[in-house]
Amino acid sequence: MTPAAKREAVAHAQSAFGLSERRACGIIGVSRRVNSYASQRPDDGALRVRLRDLASERRRFGYRRLGYLLAREGITPNHKKLLRIYREEGLMVRRRSGRKRALGTRAPMTVPLRPNQRWSLDFVSDAFVCGRRFRAQCSPCSQHCCALRCA
Repeated sequence: MTPAAKREAVAHAQSAFGLSERRACGIIGVSRRVNSYASQRPDDGALRVRLRDLASERRRFGYRRLGYLLAREGITPNHKKLLRIYREEGLMVRRRSGRKRALGTRAPMTVPLRPNQRWSLDFVSDAFVCGRRFRAQCSPCSQHCCALRCA
């Protein structure tokens, strides 16, 4: 539970049941100091706007590269603060999806029971001494083959 949620729970216990702050904090299990804490963090509105603009211009840049662009403009936030704001704004770079694979289970190849039940072709490629490439088609199931016999 976050400290903010604990503060809300203490406030609810105080208003709903008429408890004192000390008693409500004891029941919820939070320190009175945590309950009375007020953040003094400065406003990062301008940094957020500029970071969002840069991220929309350059979608493939992460927070580090955007930080370098901000530094060129004279805005030098701490890298931890920059990462926090980057995450809060939901500016994560999309991950590339992986290779698409065949769905389901594949059936094993059946063994041919008689001749001419399965046909297949094979290609052999090589290069001449001059560098020109050539390709020959072989049919391994026949008795005669092209000049390059398939092994």
